[in-house]
Order: sequence, then C-alpha cells, then structure tokens
Amino acid sequence: MSDRPPHARVLFDAILEPNRPMPPARIFAVLGFVALFSFSAGILFMLQGAWPVVPFIGVDVLVLGIAFAACGRAARKREHLVLTPERLIIERIAPNGQTSREEIDPYWLRVEHQDPERIGSDLALVARGRRWVIGSFLGADERASLAEALRDALYKARNTLPT
Repeated sequence: MSDRPPHARVLFDAILEPNRPMPPARIFAVLGFVALFSFSAGILFMLQGAWPVVPFIGVDVLVLGIAFAACGRAARKREHLVLTPERLIIERIAPNGQTSREEIDPYWLRVEHQDPERIGSDLALVARGRRWVIGSFLGADERASLAEALRDALYKARNTLPT
C-alpha cells in the first residue's frame, strides 16, 4: 500500500491467495502419462476396428491441459487486507493483474460468517447496507480463522485512541 500514511498503525495485514496448483514439471508429467495412456488405448481401439473412437480419446488430454491452464490462471488471484484504526483497505488483484480497491470505515464494520462448517459459507464484511465477500477461494478452516482474526483486529481498531 504505497499511499498509506507512514505513521498509520497497522492492526491487521493479510494477503489472501488460493492454494497453488502443481508445479509445471508435475503438470507435464501428468499430461504425459495421460497422453501415453490415451495413445495406447487409441491404438488398441484402432486394432479392434473402432477407429472412430480414436479422436475422442485424444480430446481428454486437450481438456485436461485446458483445465490445468485455467487452474494456474485462477491461482494468480489475490486479496490484500490492511486494517488501521482509520480504515480497512481491501485491494483485489484479478488473475489478469487488474486491481480494484475499497476503503471502508472500520467503526461500522462487522464480520459475517454464520456457519463456518457449511461448504460455500461466505465470509463477508458488512457495513451500512453494503457487503464485501472476501476469501471466497479459501477453505472452510481458513475462512473461519480469518473471520476470527478480523473480529479481533476490528475490536482493537474500535478501541484504539487516535494519535
């Protein structure tokens, strides 16, 4: 946060990011294994006279490669949360590098996370009729831990005297 005042006391600073996909070498190994298996199956089908099946067998490698690429692209998403007694900054970095930024007064802010055990349970920050969902790519335990840390930091922000 380059425009944060140098004297601002940071109560909470977290960078949220999705779990990393496999390293490229492992992705190529998986794709190579699937390609080898598909090629072998294609040859067996061709020898049995079922040649129309062969092009469809090769499509699985292509689809798997596209899925790995999409997963790697989605893993570049980030959210940066910075809380000072004066404001909460939510900076979102999209996979393409585009950045959006929200500044919220922490005094009216509350953390909404009712059912942490339920899959798909959102972690949201709510203030004056507005709602910001954060950490949607995190696991249930990570969202619950983040919710607790944010509640503690917001309590400190509300009870910190201005300097």
